[in-house]
Amino acid sequence: MGGERLIQLGAGSQIAFEEYGDPTGTPVVFCHGWPSSRTMAQLTDDAARQLCIRIISPDRPGISGSSFQPNRKLLEWPPIVEQLVDHIGVAKFRMLAISGGAPYAYVTGKAMPERVQTIAIVSGAPPIADLADHSGLLRLYRWMLKFRRTSPQLLRILFHIGQPFAARRIPIRLRPLILKFLHPYDAAVLHDDAPFEACFESARRAWRGSVEGLMIDAQVYAEPWGFKLEDVDVPVRLWHGIQDRAFSFRVAEEVAKRLPNCKARYIDKAGHYSLPIRYMREILTDLIAV
Repeated sequence: MGGERLIQLGAGSQIAFEEYGDPTGTPVVFCHGWPSSRTMAQLTDDAARQLCIRIISPDRPGISGSSFQPNRKLLEWPPIVEQLVDHIGVAKFRMLAISGGAPYAYVTGKAMPERVQTIAIVSGAPPIADLADHSGLLRLYRWMLKFRRTSPQLLRILFHIGQPFAARRIPIRLRPLILKFLHPYDAAVLHDDAPFEACFESARRAWRGSVEGLMIDAQVYAEPWGFKLEDVDVPVRLWHGIQDRAFSFRVAEEVAKRLPNCKARYIDKAGHYSLPIRYMREILTDLIAV
């Protein structure tokens, strides 16, 4: 739907966004995962066109085409969304968040309940600072949290060392090796080129944009969010795969219990990636029905 578009936020900063689906359809603001960027919303495009849904997908500050914002906090996100939807002439909208996009959808619903009609959370990240233990998190995330506490400078160095490799396109011959690290349900759906590229190209864009921006985006998850899930009053539809390795479905169950207006669906034989890829039409159908 026309590729990258920009809005100015003041002081020379900008937010990049892209649209998918039906340009005249029901508006849905998409919150991408981590490490990822706005083009992750390609996963929604076919289903959104069929269902007459307009997907509006921004890059967060410091990610891909959006300006870097030092020391940003999660609570600074809703004013950006407000400027975005005002800029494109949308009064009320729904939100769809995948994985690391979850806190950004929750905080927007908390801050703008008069405009956010419904939120769909798919394979969503929990408020890590609220967890009693981290056993329900992917081992890589547990490792990053430990280094953040004990050796933050080393973690920064590792991010910079990894950037040249993470920003490169993965050769086709190496894809089977990458997929071996994933749950078999996730690997099965990512054998196809379209979903593989939607997931991994969006990540490459994030790495190419700014390592510092990517690190601040990661830091948001580890810090207190600045609000309680119990205060998110808008309807939430929480989708989570029982075989999700990134965030255990048991963690998702705890999140669902804290949300006052939540309907949760735990899908068997679905992992972190396979859930949004295989069930996108059902997720969007449910989102606009509320």
